[in-house]
Amino acid sequence: MTNRTLAHSYLKKAMARLDVLDLLFQKQAYSDVVREAQETVELALKGMLRFVGIEPPKIHDVGGLLIEHREKFPPEIALSVEKLAQISKRLRKERELAFYGDIDFIPTEEYTEEDAKEALVEARYVVELAQKLII
Repeated sequence: MTNRTLAHSYLKKAMARLDVLDLLFQKQAYSDVVREAQETVELALKGMLRFVGIEPPKIHDVGGLLIEHREKFPPEIALSVEKLAQISKRLRKERELAFYGDIDFIPTEEYTEEDAKEALVEARYVVELAQKLII
């Protein structure tokens, strides 16, 4: 299996998750939208890195690697690297809280429709850029 084959696989998984995000949003499962958006973004970004020959580490936020290897991406993608990194970092911070919550943070009560919309928009943006690169 090549990096490019795995990149296509990651993109396919990210695209499938976009459909799931829409369903979760319709069900008003806003914390789940945020969590799944993070995983969608992570898969898409790792696919992009693999596509240009970078082996991503097994961490959830790979935004720093995108910035570090900006020159390996086509200009259209390279211009968006900071935004991609910001999205990755923001959603990474929400990952555990959105899923598990905490004694004083109940995910189903804390996350709002606006939080979910923002995560959806970000996930779609990242996947669209990944499609431009990988497909």
